[in-house]
Amino acid sequence: MRFSVVETGYDQRQVDSCLDELGIRLVRLAARAESAAGAGREWDLIREDAAHLCDFLRRRTAAVDGDPAAGTAAEREAARLLAEARGELEAAREEARQVREQAYADAVRARRDFEAALLARRRREARVDEILAGVRGDTVPPDTPTAAAGVPTGGAGERSAA
Repeated sequence: MRFSVVETGYDQRQVDSCLDELGIRLVRLAARAESAAGAGREWDLIREDAAHLCDFLRRRTAAVDGDPAAGTAAEREAARLLAEARGELEAAREEARQVREQAYADAVRARRDFEAALLARRRREARVDEILAGVRGDTVPPDTPTAAAGVPTGGAGERSAA
């Protein structure tokens, strides 16, 4: 992040805009992390489906114990479905792991950027306070003549009359 340098530090609007953008990015990362957590619920459903398929396979083989050819076909189909479900589960786990790692990396990067911008802002504030502390606040007594005292109070109308 680069900010334009102005008389007293960095352009306040640019810094504020940057901080707003970082805030938005953090909200998005939180949403991505939440969706990654939602993927965990989907894994539970896939596990339940796999368990139901195993139960189906056991019941099916028990029901067809008199016909060995039918039991073998059912076993093959159940094994195929179970392998497919396990493959999908593993792919979902890998995708969730990658999303989680990316979300974490993005969150760390956004936090670093935010903290750097905040530190720069605090340094600017300290510099402004330092400058303002060095300015002496001499007050001018109210009865002191100034250049403004010689200006007529009537404005343009009095000048033409004189």
